Amino acid sequence: MGKKKFYVVWNGVNPGIYDNWIDCRLQIAGYGGARFKSFDSFEAAREAFEAGYTASEDRAPRPVVTAELSLSPYIRESLAVDAACSGNPGRMEYRGVHVATGEEWFHVGPLQEGTNNVGEFLAIVHGLAFMKRAGLYLPLYSDSQNAIKWIGMRQCRTTLVQTDANTPLFDLITRAVKWLATNEWQTPVLKWDTAAWGEIPADFGRK
Repeated sequence: MGKKKFYVVWNGVNPGIYDNWIDCRLQIAGYGGARFKSFDSFEAAREAFEAGYTASEDRAPRPVVTAELSLSPYIRESLAVDAACSGNPGRMEYRGVHVATGEEWFHVGPLQEGTNNVGEFLAIVHGLAFMKRAGLYLPLYSDSQNAIKWIGMRQCRTTLVQTDANTPLFDLITRAVKWLATNEWQTPVLKWDTAAWGEIPADFGRK
């Protein structure tokens, strides 16, 4: 997980200091002339906010209209999801990470007797629901072609057998499939190019 960030919003819906990107994003999305910047400590953020945007211009806060410009081959202003599983089936968990900051936005598990494919599927659905609820329209990256295909089918095509131990996991699968069947979303689900870009930012680093 990336280092904790604090976000100053000088011009936005509600100017102030925010301790997570989601709340900051809600203040600047679609706001003409928005001005914001991230800082590594609350003290630095407080000083910058109190000094005002003009005094902080040398710190190069960026307008929201340029927030997604990057030299990266992938879209930095995005959400990456990934899963990890110890055994097959085994203890499975998944999470979502904001690519630009490395901030973990959600983390579920470990859950018993899961598989990596199921975790990747659930991570995408969780990410779609998370961003729809927050009013965010960022691209979502997954490195699982199978999971992306399942999302397109709006089904979880796992051959995993339900047991007493993994009943909580199957409850999540049922909820995820129901969400896909009853919701529409604008979030593009994209394949992360591991060969070209390295491990996906949400990777658990256990390979």
